[in-house]
Amino acid sequence: MTYSWGLTERLAINVSGMRYETQLRTLAQFPDSLLGDPKRRLRYFDPLRNELFLDRSRACFDAILYFYQSGGRLRRPVNVPIDMFMEELRFYELGEDVMDRFKEDEGFAKEEERALPQGELQRRLWMLFEYPESSSAARIIAIISVMVIVVSILIFCLETLPEFRHEKELRENYTGRGEQSHKDPFFIVETICICWFSCELLVRFFCAPSKVLFCKDVMNIIDLFAIIPYFVTIGTELAKDKGTQPSVSLALIRVIRLVRVFRIFKLSRHSKGLQILGQTLKASLRELALLIFFLFIGVILFSSAVYFAEVDRPNTLFTSIPEAFWWAVVSMTTVGYGDMYPETVGGKLVGSMCAIAGVLTISLPVPVIVSNFSYFYHRGMECEDTTQYHHVETSLWENEGEDEDGEGEDGGGGEDWPGDMHLSDWLICLSIMPQQQTVYINGHS
Repeated sequence: MTYSWGLTERLAINVSGMRYETQLRTLAQFPDSLLGDPKRRLRYFDPLRNELFLDRSRACFDAILYFYQSGGRLRRPVNVPIDMFMEELRFYELGEDVMDRFKEDEGFAKEEERALPQGELQRRLWMLFEYPESSSAARIIAIISVMVIVVSILIFCLETLPEFRHEKELRENYTGRGEQSHKDPFFIVETICICWFSCELLVRFFCAPSKVLFCKDVMNIIDLFAIIPYFVTIGTELAKDKGTQPSVSLALIRVIRLVRVFRIFKLSRHSKGLQILGQTLKASLRELALLIFFLFIGVILFSSAVYFAEVDRPNTLFTSIPEAFWWAVVSMTTVGYGDMYPETVGGKLVGSMCAIAGVLTISLPVPVIVSNFSYFYHRGMECEDTTQYHHVETSLWENEGEDEDGEGEDGGGGEDWPGDMHLSDWLICLSIMPQQQTVYINGHS
């Protein structure tokens, strides 16, 4: 007794207790998929009930079955997470083209092909400094880079303490003590950090496959601006040692030194969270602009109203509408420093309306920004989970598909189509066959 189905016959599919029926010719439209290939779907066939049994998600299978019925249209159910639905697509083996089309419909950015340098040495150095996940040595370099960034930021903060600030102010005022600056422990640590940043930037620049794209990268621009203040300070110190008047003013030097704080953005190269935050802000520029526009209108309205409400009061702090801008900003953002506050009845009424309007104004665009953050967060976690967990199916046919000699059970070169099996053979197999299940393992299979 052999099992063969015509294309006009129906096939019953049991998905976790929910029974579906469809025509075989519907599944045959995609012969490379799990359900479209008779050999592959036979692993899950229950001859006693004459149905396929799949211990999978029922909510996802509605969309999978619609994919076959519609000839290739894939729609994810709104109540199914993206990562869960993508796992089901891999199980049913719908193909990479369908997976790529689904990712594009869901808004996933297409992963661009990463160019590599031509030379062997350049390629190794580029992988070492640019891709921390490529090897253990690359991870060690990434850890060292993060530690150096943290140390440089700590030095920037600690040198502003009162016990250390006096010496800094003397050097900033050109008191002729430039020679002692080279003995300053803060200067020594800063020099070590800058040496690391400079070597890292130069190595990545000379090994970059495209110098133009390298210079256009925002992260590389941040790396460049992170080391510029040091060399400007060195030039100022050398000019002071020679007795010449520096061409850079003290105020400009302080601004340049302030740029050092932007080194914290170097951490985004190694931090997935900062990358998600940057993607969220980039995708929410329209909402942020709308929020600022709403705040601008509110500041103009309420600063004008509180000025005319408080202008007749003696010794009022609201001497003009521009002076009231600060009060309107801190009131609409519900900060409320208390340095400026209305004291008349009309001013208090305006202040109450300002606070309520500020809460409503801020609450309108914020959900869109939160939604964008949630989207990029789950997308980033999905990409990370995909690289850590792999799907492994366990079934009778996979375990017994080959014997010790590398041949199939029937000695016919590994053919797993049991078309010549009798019903008695089926019953024997069912008595020893474990329940079909899907397991997840950590790491590569």
